[in-house]
Amino acid sequence: MFKMNFLQMRTESALKKNRTLRSSKPYKQAVTVGILFTVEDKQKHTDIKEFIHQLEQDGKKVQVLEYLPEKKENYEFKFDFFTIKDINFWGTLQSATAEKFIQTPFDYLFYIDLRPNPIMLNVLANSKAHCRVGKFMDSQQAYLELMIEQNGTNKGLIETIYNYTKQLR
Repeated sequence: MFKMNFLQMRTESALKKNRTLRSSKPYKQAVTVGILFTVEDKQKHTDIKEFIHQLEQDGKKVQVLEYLPEKKENYEFKFDFFTIKDINFWGTLQSATAEKFIQTPFDYLFYIDLRPNPIMLNVLANSKAHCRVGKFMDSQQAYLELMIEQNGTNKGLIETIYNYTKQLR
């Protein structure tokens, strides 16, 4: 699919051109948090909702963006989302919602996918977030400032990310 090839080229270009100052501030001082994930199933949706609740109890302002693949259900329509239809032939993401999310300078941006999704990597590459956090994968080193070694469930990944991030001082 040409669209995905063009998307890959745009992602690599964005990685080189994005001049956002990357840094991590102590978790207690962080105010804004973004959560980025690919829709999979009801359990992941529930895990993300619990994570948001936990972050909000810590006083964080949380924004969520999900990628909704074809033939997946958007549970509750609770979060902002985009689909493959929001990516044009040239691999450009054309979603005002996604663009607003990308331009937000989050203190932390949590990427909750167990396997890298090329569409989400494009969002990460373009993101203005100060500290991007997600699962460790050799191919993702340029996309994340903090990578968590975790083999298990989405819930396990969320808990590990939360525990490590809370320890940042």
